[in-house]
Amino acid sequence: MKISRLGIVALAVMILSCSSSTYRVFEKPIKFDEERKQLTLEYLASHYGLEQEEPVITPKMVVLHWTAISDLERSYDAMNPVRLPGSRKGIAEASALNVSAHYLIDRDGTIFRQLPDTVMARHVIGLNHCAIGVENVGSADAPLTKAQLKANEALVRHLKRKYPIDYVIGHFEYTAFEDHAL
Repeated sequence: MKISRLGIVALAVMILSCSSSTYRVFEKPIKFDEERKQLTLEYLASHYGLEQEEPVITPKMVVLHWTAISDLERSYDAMNPVRLPGSRKGIAEASALNVSAHYLIDRDGTIFRQLPDTVMARHVIGLNHCAIGVENVGSADAPLTKAQLKANEALVRHLKRKYPIDYVIGHFEYTAFEDHAL
């Protein structure tokens, strides 16, 4: 089953309007040491003008992604290092802080939390300071599974109950927020 761009938007609308469900989240934290904390604080200051003592956010949005990597462990391994690998030269100019996400969802729908919801993760241009990132293991050749769709739905419902989430977008939709108050 492939999800089109319009399909992600429809999924987001459905998720926000549906009733609650239960789900399980397993802890699989990425490295968040003093170096990552400092790089995150620097990112918040340089990109959003937010001078803070802790790299915290107030979530107002959930951004759904796919990893472009076909398996869980390699997806996790890509986000675990504190610094961007040399292969990410295109985004390295903005910061040495590695990309990451709050959640990683495996092909079978298992949800792993990599960071606390209110710690900034680098996953979406211009919106990291207010967005929870959800990475789905998959790619154009390995589209979202039904289990992943259900896991995304349950997770977004939970996050909507917990935080003042106003938007659920696919990563590609970040450009719609250029010149937006967020």
